[in-house]
Amino acid sequence: MEHHTWLTSDFTAADEPFALFDAWLKEATTSEPNDPNAMALATVDQDGLPDVRMVLLKGFDPAGFVFYTHVASQKGQQLAGCAKAALVFHWKSLRRQVRVRGAVAPVTAREADEYFATRPRPAQIGAWASKQSQPLESRFAFEQAIATETARHLIGAVPRPPGWSGYRIAPLAMEFWHDRPFRLHDRIQFHRDTPDAAWTKTRLYP
Repeated sequence: MEHHTWLTSDFTAADEPFALFDAWLKEATTSEPNDPNAMALATVDQDGLPDVRMVLLKGFDPAGFVFYTHVASQKGQQLAGCAKAALVFHWKSLRRQVRVRGAVAPVTAREADEYFATRPRPAQIGAWASKQSQPLESRFAFEQAIATETARHLIGAVPRPPGWSGYRIAPLAMEFWHDRPFRLHDRIQFHRDTPDAAWTKTRLYP
């Protein structure tokens, strides 16, 4: 019987997910035309209706995946009501996908301060000017708010707004998917019952 090398791939031998994710993200950084750290973030509202949007991954380690936003935004309010979420990374250039599910907790004030200090000044000003997810009467009103905050923070460092912070998703499940010919895709799932438990790995039918 002829052996097809595309039936297997090196990533299926990984025994833990974070090093594998790190390797895939580094590859995506060289191949994706825009935002290799973009991820779909899924939450649920008070009625249990799912909601999803694209956000940017701003850090990850074995403790979890971190993103930043206004806590009064729709996603912030939904996470306050149900502190669980799911992520999807999809890198079309590599024909790969990673799914993440787990509990969510706020980052520390120090972490949020340190990250906010690295943002470009216009982005820092925008964080003050935006009432994220609230109704906006016109684009001009937003531009006026930006002008007002620019004048208010004309000199010195821009502090982090009190309603702007970050969240960390501690994964209980991570699934790696790689496209293969004829729908014979590779699909590996890592699972653990608690964030401090050992991972178990299962190969799934595509």
